[in-house]
This record gives sequence, structure tokens and C-alpha cells, in this order.
Amino acid sequence: MILESRGQISAEYLLLLGSLIVILMISISFIASQNELTMAMVAARSGVNEGSLYASSAIYPSDTFNDYSKKGYEILIPSSVEIVNISYTDMGHDPNFDKQKIQFMVYAHSSKELDKKELDSIGDRINYNLRKSLALTFETAGSTNKLFNPVFSKHYIFTTANVKWI
Repeated sequence: MILESRGQISAEYLLLLGSLIVILMISISFIASQNELTMAMVAARSGVNEGSLYASSAIYPSDTFNDYSKKGYEILIPSSVEIVNISYTDMGHDPNFDKQKIQFMVYAHSSKELDKKELDSIGDRINYNLRKSLALTFETAGSTNKLFNPVFSKHYIFTTANVKWI
């Protein structure tokens, strides 16, 4: 009788240990997914800051620069762009790539009066740097196009929406 109760305790410990291992494995999967989104948000913030700081000192193709110069666009003069918010939206499962699609949205404000074309140009520069930062963070620059659109990670596809000017 004493031997049976000792055997029963060992079986209960094995069952408890097995349950804990299963719970731990499920938790690790969830934590890894959340860590990937956290890394993406940090990379996005870094890219957006770079894009907003260097929008006026960007390297433009000569025809674009000449076009901007002739029209007297303010974009060639250093400007003050303030990033108000950066957020992302889960767009659901993308069947083409078999991954979750995440779309970043940047909200910005300019202290200068700029026309729509200038704001769009600055917004494109901000989004480009956001996507570039994501591609460099996840080391997937080789699996996307030269505009880094879309950017891939292990579990996600990242895209950007047009910058909203407030």
C-alpha cells in the first residue's frame, strides 16, 4: 500500500510537469510574436525620425531636384516636421504570403505652409525610411523591392499608409 501511494505521487508530478511544459511552449510562441511587433514599432519610430529630420536634405534624382527648384518648392529648404503619432493596424491574414499584414500609419505636422505635392514628397520620404528601417531590422532587404514595399519578417508583412498631415 505504501509503494502504491508513492507511485501515485510521482505520476501526479509528471502530469503537472507535462502540463507546465505545454503551457510554457504556448506562452513562448505568443511572446515571440509580440516581441516581433515591438521590434517593428521601434524600427518604425527610428525610420520615421530619420525620414522627418532629413526630408529637406534628401538626395533627389537630378530631374526631380530641377523640377522642385524651378517651381520654388519649400521642400528644398530645411523644414520643421513634427511627428505626432505612429500606429499600426492589423489588416488580417494575407493569403498571398501566408502571413499577418500590418499597416503603419504616421501622423505628422509641419510648421511651414507647404502645398500638397510638398507634403506628399515629405510623407513619401518618411514612409520610405520607415520601411527601410524595418527591412534592416529584420534583415529582409534582399527579399523586397528598392522601395522596401512590402517589408517581410518571420510572421508579418509590413506596409505603410500615406502620412496624415494634421
